[in-house]
Amino acid sequence: MLGLRGAGLAWGLRVVTPAWRRCPFGLSLALARTAGAWGARDWRVPAPGAPRGRALSLSAAAVVNWAPRPLQPYLRLMRLDKPIGTWLLYLPCTWSIGLAAEPGCFPDWYMLSLFGTGAILMRGAGCTINDMWDRDFDKKVMRTANRPIAAGDISIFQSFVFLGGQLTLALGVLLCLNYYSIALGAASLLLVVTYPLMKRITFWPQLALGLTFNWGALLGWSAVKGSCDPAVCLPLYFSGVMWTLIYDTIYAHQDKRDDALIGLKSTALLFRENTRKWLSGFGIAMLGALSLAGANSGQTLPYYAAVAAVGAHLAHQIYTVDIHRPEDCWDKFTSNRTLGILLFLGIVLGNLWKEKTEETKKLKMLE
Repeated sequence: MLGLRGAGLAWGLRVVTPAWRRCPFGLSLALARTAGAWGARDWRVPAPGAPRGRALSLSAAAVVNWAPRPLQPYLRLMRLDKPIGTWLLYLPCTWSIGLAAEPGCFPDWYMLSLFGTGAILMRGAGCTINDMWDRDFDKKVMRTANRPIAAGDISIFQSFVFLGGQLTLALGVLLCLNYYSIALGAASLLLVVTYPLMKRITFWPQLALGLTFNWGALLGWSAVKGSCDPAVCLPLYFSGVMWTLIYDTIYAHQDKRDDALIGLKSTALLFRENTRKWLSGFGIAMLGALSLAGANSGQTLPYYAAVAAVGAHLAHQIYTVDIHRPEDCWDKFTSNRTLGILLFLGIVLGNLWKEKTEETKKLKMLE
């Protein structure tokens, strides 16, 4: 799975009265943001009486460091200190929930909150499974040698118990949805369990990750509507898979030397110096699928403006990344949080624009 870092997940709810009154469920926008999400900036306040150099921080890593010491290995095992992976799992859910909202309404805040909780739990469970499978490989790679299982901070038995707890909580979240969505969500568990094995048998583990990480593009719509609309959900899911191929190939270039030495496979090792050509193709496919999903869901101008912004963001990532500099690969990889939020905002504004367009047509007819 992704070894990820970023900032902590926090929920903000904002109600806009005119749109709220018109929505059947009292919908409101729940836009998740993080402290310091746009870079490495941490807001620090000196603690009274704290030793020189010690400070409080709102970053996720700092929260984990300030947690009780016995809990810290478990929080690191679920990558709570590196929440960028949770964002990348969660954002396709927000796209789908946003597209499923009624015209003129914000996405359902309850669904956004529910899926945010599920994303934290399932990303943590996926990381636990990944580290259990890869404990021997992780010991041989400098970047992963300090992971809790590889470092011996958590035993395999303790990992199983912790995994069971995460999956039980995630099941509780899933049971809050309709029966169709429960069955659909349960079907993703096979992908979650088998993804970590793909790097041993194929040069396309990033494709397996894409199929896993973007399941929310199907589940979000069905949770709101009661079932999937293939005309919208399948193009959206496909676009997410293409997106994952882009960002995780960039990510994989960080570890390509170690992966080659220990016999693991990745698209970074497969594409090598042709990486930009492949990623360009994935980017074009992603933009085409997003356009199709928008057309099939009756989206409006703000949505397509956001898709254009996504295209510009992808072009910048692909044509400026230095695949031989791990730190630059990391920076490009984490910038995909911004890309995903851009698209979500475009979906929300495009959905609000639908009502404005309809009202304009009615006024013209009255005239």
